[in-house]
Amino acid sequence: MKSDIRVCSAWRDRHERPVYTLSATCPDCGAEAINSAPAPVDPEDSYGDYRRALKRADRE
Repeated sequence: MKSDIRVCSAWRDRHERPVYTLSATCPDCGAEAINSAPAPVDPEDSYGDYRRALKRADRE
């Protein structure tokens, strides 16, 4: 599930604290707003294939 909450990409330079919004731009400064949630998995995960294989095996 993707998060709808976004944070101003320039908040460290332009604001005292993070500015959260639901729109694509910051309501205070107009800078681009980015997804505030961290990535659910690391794309560089070298053990991902093994974990998925174990999950498939558990379902059977």
